[in-house]
Amino acid sequence: MPDISIIDKLFSDQPAMFFLARQENDVSVTCASVTTPQLLPEDYQALASFRYAMRKFLNFSKRALAAEADLTPEQYEALLALKAFAGASGLTMTELSERLQVKHHTAVSLVDKLEKLEFIRRTHVLVDRRHVYVTLTASGSRVLSKVASLHRREMRVRSPEMIEALLRLRK
Repeated sequence: MPDISIIDKLFSDQPAMFFLARQENDVSVTCASVTTPQLLPEDYQALASFRYAMRKFLNFSKRALAAEADLTPEQYEALLALKAFAGASGLTMTELSERLQVKHHTAVSLVDKLEKLEFIRRTHVLVDRRHVYVTLTASGSRVLSKVASLHRREMRVRSPEMIEALLRLRK
């Protein structure tokens, strides 16, 4: 059975039965029966335009993070997830790996690096030392604020191009 992207399915006018298959942190869509709509040249142009706009933003992001904070995009995403979704105790490693859509060991590696930079702190649960919560430090919060502001400004510049491409796909 062919795979179909969730975005393609959302924009499709054709009925289809599909379900999410989840393995660890990998989500894929499997189709039970799908009628693939014929794509028009403007559909290809919209898809390419959206990916081009995203690639320009991601290239900006990679350069800005390296220049301004010596962070990788994955480290930035971890800091963002902690700032946006952590409760009073922080996020567990499982929650962080889910937010980042990476395997547990990859999240642990990111946390190791961010902890060495003193941008995050790990706290072990007293009842069960296997459970670890991760929180931002004041230093991590400051660097995140700086680079997040740059990203918001760039998104404001680039979002019309992305939105236009997405709107063209909805027609």
